[in-house]
Amino acid sequence: MKFKTTLAMAFMGMSLLAAQASAADLKYKPGEGPFTWANLDELKKVSLKGETLTIFGPWRGDDEKHIQVVLEYFRQATGADVKYASSENYEQQVVIDSKSGSLSNITVLPQPGLIADLAAQGFVSPLTDADAKWMTDNYGAGQSWVDIGTAKGKDGAKHFYGFAYKTDVKSLVWYVPENFKDAGYKVPESMEDLLALTDKIIKDGGTPWCIGLGSGGATGWPATDWIEDIMLRTQKPDIYDGWVNNSVKFNDPAVVNALDIFGSIAKNDKAVDGGAKGVAATDFRDSPKGLFSSPPKCFMHHQASFIPSFFPEGKQMGKDVDFFYFPAYKAKADLGKPVLGAGTLFTVTKDSKAARAFIDFLKLPLAHEIWMQDGGFLTPLKSANPKAYASDAARKEGDIMATATTFRFDGSDLMPGKIGAGAFWTEMVNFVGGKSSKDTADAIQKAWDQLK
Repeated sequence: MKFKTTLAMAFMGMSLLAAQASAADLKYKPGEGPFTWANLDELKKVSLKGETLTIFGPWRGDDEKHIQVVLEYFRQATGADVKYASSENYEQQVVIDSKSGSLSNITVLPQPGLIADLAAQGFVSPLTDADAKWMTDNYGAGQSWVDIGTAKGKDGAKHFYGFAYKTDVKSLVWYVPENFKDAGYKVPESMEDLLALTDKIIKDGGTPWCIGLGSGGATGWPATDWIEDIMLRTQKPDIYDGWVNNSVKFNDPAVVNALDIFGSIAKNDKAVDGGAKGVAATDFRDSPKGLFSSPPKCFMHHQASFIPSFFPEGKQMGKDVDFFYFPAYKAKADLGKPVLGAGTLFTVTKDSKAARAFIDFLKLPLAHEIWMQDGGFLTPLKSANPKAYASDAARKEGDIMATATTFRFDGSDLMPGKIGAGAFWTEMVNFVGGKSSKDTADAIQKAWDQLK
């Protein structure tokens, strides 16, 4: 998952597993706090005393403390003995456990591709049609989440396996409200408005965008997020999916068009801080700093929800800096409100009554609101109480998730490594350096063809 994975792995190695939460860790009792307690009584009718539920997940350090509190509510309600574990080499351990027959009751996976691999080998039990319908009806972009969690089983038929829970959003544009106010600019509500604002800022003598593709050995990846967001706003979801699996070729006109749209900004010396040559030369961690200079070196920066970690110290969200949804085209209203991001999926890898009860527990707003109030958690669940979010910024991001009509995982993360973390990255650097969109797309497709 690009830089985010690298950063997460660095912190994994620094932390020990958190101790299991206890009843004393429950900050709120039924009826207290901003939580939706409805249906908790129904869960309490499910007696799991004497049963053990094992869960293997990616969360370590502070995130493990948060999930342990969520699990403690389930323990208290059902009497189940819930044991959570993780590993520094998480994905590799899942594969090892599957081969040795020692998978947990529930395995939490952030990679749909790994779910597909395990399902094809018969290591994952399908969830029910009712589970899939529930997600379709209750999640923002519900059908998208069902599709993401669906794969072919050992029987060759498609089944729903992955119940989405903790999610992330990438389709964001960052800006400084004071800069917009001083210049008389309004937050754009459509892609047409965003492109018009880009032209307006140039006409006024300013620079609309800061873009940095530098990231050491991963240089180029921020451009792939631009292309993915543009693809979702110009093409139907099935075209995006075909592009990701190469049934729609990388040099298809739809993809070349997305490159051209990105190029109209990134290759325009007047549109980006440092000019086109500065795009590849600027580290992505440094690129948003131009928002905060006086006068501003740029007015907007496209990046995922993690980027505030690299803002100058002391910047107050909502006052000194804010964000808006990377908008859809007004002329393509049929594509709705697409969102690019990521998420974690709960799968049943050793079936049991407790495992199925836990999947039902995840349907309760409470199961989401518990972590929402601790921060670092977004959910597409439309019935979750937005007041439970720990900050206004998280509440805005959560609203983007809950009101999305289409959701897709980062495309380059789903492509073969030599493409998504190889040719796609390097060719985007060549593209902003002057290579044509067609030649760039042809080069990436050629690399894909060489895999076959």
